[in-house]
Amino acid sequence: MIEIEKVCVDFTAGRGTLTRAVDDVSLHIAAGEIFGIVGTSGAGKSTLLRTLNALTRPSQGRVNVNGVEISALDGKALRQARQRIGMIFQHFNLMHTRTVAQNVAFSLKAAGWERSKIAPRVAEILTLVGLADKANRFPVQLSGGQKQRVGIARAIANHPDVLLCDEPTSALDLETSATILALLRQINA
Repeated sequence: MIEIEKVCVDFTAGRGTLTRAVDDVSLHIAAGEIFGIVGTSGAGKSTLLRTLNALTRPSQGRVNVNGVEISALDGKALRQARQRIGMIFQHFNLMHTRTVAQNVAFSLKAAGWERSKIAPRVAEILTLVGLADKANRFPVQLSGGQKQRVGIARAIANHPDVLLCDEPTSALDLETSATILALLRQINA
């Protein structure tokens, strides 16, 4: 469950000009719910989303994820809370010097998984997203849709309680977008 209460996010631009990217947002998202945030470019959608895993801190208000006020955490407590939150980025955020399998395994290593359990989990997840045959490829060898599926695999590998998606289909064609959205619905089922 996600609760956002009266969240504002301010950024300081050149010459000390204050820009409010998110203004007094409150919402409640139930467990298992698929929830979309819609708005024009520059409306603060990505900024609001980034407050849910504390990649961006609210200037005011509070962000509560699964009963934990994530906006108040730092250090080890924040790292532990983030392990329960998967994030699919708009621009994939893959490590280009690592293979598909290594990109997925990275999130499991960071979460402290036992070495013996990582390879089987990576194989399982790559099969789920239809990339088992691409495990040893590098991101440069993949299409946009395949890169996004690697991002999805990495985001769900650690069995997160919450999956955040920042425009996961914005850089993809219509057919690939439909495939990605169907995969996300399958994961949520």
